[in-house]
Parts: sequence; C-alpha cells; structure tokens
Amino acid sequence: MAETLVVRREVQVAAPPATVFAFLTDPDKILRWLGTEVTAEPQPGGIYLVNVQGKHRARGQFTEVVPVHRLAYSFGWEGSGKTPPGSSLVEIDLVDEAGGTLVRFTHSGLPDLEECESHDKGWAYYLGRLTVAVAGGDPGPDIPRDM
Repeated sequence: MAETLVVRREVQVAAPPATVFAFLTDPDKILRWLGTEVTAEPQPGGIYLVNVQGKHRARGQFTEVVPVHRLAYSFGWEGSGKTPPGSSLVEIDLVDEAGGTLVRFTHSGLPDLEECESHDKGWAYYLGRLTVAVAGGDPGPDIPRDM
C-alpha cells in the first residue's frame, strides 16, 4: 500500500542539467516557475522554504545535493496536521540526454491517498511551469488556482 502513496513524474526539459539544476536551487530562478517567496540553501541541512501561490508555505531541509545531478529535500506544509514540514521527501534526478535533460521526480512519505492525489496534481502543474521557464519562456505568475 505504501508504494501507492508516492508521486512519480518524468519530464523532458530542453536545457542541459546544469541549467535545470539552477532552476531548482537558485531562489531567483525558482521564483520564475514556483512560488511568490523562496528561501533555498542547497546544501545538506540547508533550508527549503517556498510560499506557494502566496497562500501556502512549504518547508523542509535539503538532505542531498549533488550538483547538476540530484537533489533531495524533506517537504511539508506549515500548519498542516496531515503533511507537516519535513514529513515527506522530494527527490529529483537530472539525466543528461540528447537535446536536454530528463527530470525524474519522486515525492514519497505522503500520509494518504487524498494527499498523494493532491500533490500529484500540484507537481504536474509545477513541473509543466518548470519546463516552460527553463526553456526561456514565461509561465506567468504563481497565482492561486483551483488545483
């Protein structure tokens, strides 16, 4: 049953891994596709904090940082009883491929099917925005939407 409570996604990005990595670790670049306020200290133990759509704050700590190849950080929502800060794990692997990068995304440790489905929908939306931003496009502001 626990395996069903994992969000897995893969997206192709038209940029090299170093560029994608910067969009996952540099607060100014993260803001181009995710959040309205970001604090990111991409080193083990460093803070991960994103104000999503100006109304929800995701918080965690980086647990693994392998420049241009892999990131992992704990994840959760401030004020959430179901998925509090640090209660789940986001892992992102960047695979160099002809014409760009394959982004392998995994979010594990979610408490139930409802949270898993909600995060799956949210990550699909945000990974789409990442793809646009990394390719030099403008995904628009991160404003409240019914997700």
